[in-house]
Amino acid sequence: MDLLAKFKSALPITYTEEYKAKEAERCIVQIPIHTIVANPYQPRRSFDADSISELADSIRKYGVIQPITVRKLRGEQYELIAGERRLRACSMAGMLKIPAIVVNLSDNDSAVVALVENIQRENLSFMEEAEAYRNLLCNHGFTQEELAKHLGKTQSSVANKVRLLKLPAVVREIVKDNALTERHARALLRLDSEDKQIKALERITDENLNVQQTDELVDEMINAKIKKKSDIKSFAEKRCLKDVRIFVNTVRHAIDVMKKNGIEADAEENEFEEYYEYIIHIPKA
Repeated sequence: MDLLAKFKSALPITYTEEYKAKEAERCIVQIPIHTIVANPYQPRRSFDADSISELADSIRKYGVIQPITVRKLRGEQYELIAGERRLRACSMAGMLKIPAIVVNLSDNDSAVVALVENIQRENLSFMEEAEAYRNLLCNHGFTQEELAKHLGKTQSSVANKVRLLKLPAVVREIVKDNALTERHARALLRLDSEDKQIKALERITDENLNVQQTDELVDEMINAKIKKKSDIKSFAEKRCLKDVRIFVNTVRHAIDVMKKNGIEADAEENEFEEYYEYIIHIPKA
């Protein structure tokens, strides 16, 4: 069974009529906040303090509309599966307990559900999403095909997302700090060094380049590199040809010197497609 479908009813993602109809079937309990530990597989790395403060104000007035989702650990502890913003806001609001749905999940399932919940709420950055994919692939034994199936995505979309992590950490940080798009980041992948990527980012941020302009900039940088290589090759070929001419002139000069000193030396010159041939005749007597 598709993992997304398997846990759809357990995730408080959208407050729809279907969700309301199934509310009575859910086992919602009040859990002490201090017994809930963070989810180590939480893909979201940053939380907006102002947004959580606003949510805390709303909770003080209206309470928690949607329960969080947790799984039971040893003793009296629970691990958060979904709803970290609600948990933080409740704690900020001074609440001692929070309504929660307790589900029985394995480590792998917990990681996937935490990711799905964040993706469907659309509050993950594309870099956070990429890091979550990599975590599931590297630490939980998923293949790209399996992960794509669980998330309802194509294998290529998963692969393209993970490729973003090939960007150096400093480049990813600049992309994040300047709120650039995923397509900006993908364009930077075409440049083969961190220095070039940072140089491109300076132009992108200074000139506020859109995606199309960024692609054009990257094309320009790549073509400039190709032209430079071509120029270097052309220079090397000219230098080599010049060296050959120096050698030929040296041979001819040597023959002239010998003739001027009474030695009947001569040289036979032949040019072939791949090389030049010089045969020098010098009398023994």
